[in-house]
Amino acid sequence: MTVEKTGAPTSTGDGTGWDQRVDVLGIHVSVTDLDDTVETFGKWISAGERQLVCVADMNALLHARADAELTEVYNSSGLTLPDGMPLVWSGKRAGFDRMARVCGPDLLERVMAEAAERGWSQYFYGGADGVPEKLRDTFTGRHPRLRVAGAYSPPYRALSPEEDAAIVDELNASGADIVWVGLGAPKQERWMAEHRDRLTAPILIGVGAAFDFHTGRLDRAPLWMQRSGLEWSYRLYKEPRRLWKRYVLGIPRFVVGVLRQAPKPVS
Repeated sequence: MTVEKTGAPTSTGDGTGWDQRVDVLGIHVSVTDLDDTVETFGKWISAGERQLVCVADMNALLHARADAELTEVYNSSGLTLPDGMPLVWSGKRAGFDRMARVCGPDLLERVMAEAAERGWSQYFYGGADGVPEKLRDTFTGRHPRLRVAGAYSPPYRALSPEEDAAIVDELNASGADIVWVGLGAPKQERWMAEHRDRLTAPILIGVGAAFDFHTGRLDRAPLWMQRSGLEWSYRLYKEPRRLWKRYVLGIPRFVVGVLRQAPKPVS
């Protein structure tokens, strides 16, 4: 599974150059914030580039660290966004004070507002049955000028080659500028890497549970918990049986890893 960047380098808008990154446990996380990310999307769409975007929290980073193919996906993406305060703190420790959290639900909300103004077309791919359609209705209700090219929830099982080809044809025929992929990590990253060269949309972006947050299937932690890096504890409280291993085991692994292998700029 090989992913290659396409298109010309794009400035982050602050004079630091294109896609400056920090190495966090071997994963190259983009030094960016919400404003720069949205502007970068606009440049890619205007230029007709084709890019893959990963939204990485601590758990996704630990998965990628243990898998060479996933590491390649994250490190060769157009952007690997810091979804989670531990990644932001790691970037700041490496000297990147401008780095800020760019999480899936916030990015989705912001891009929908921007897309309604700029005419960018969306396709929602993934989520449980009925979720992408509800997501479409939710955002077109908030932004009547928003263009949604399609919404589809694929079967949970593996697709046949014929089914997969039909989905590729549907996505390309839709003319979407951005395909939002809500298959959960790391499934969505693998899917994007396997399909990037077959899809014409400028941007493929995996946003995990963002579909569920915006359709009311999951509720988010209070804003103060999000900003202080405690959102994980709220999610653990809500779904202890499903998430306890992720956080009880993952947090110590991450902390120990960062202490042993200090974050550093990617040269």
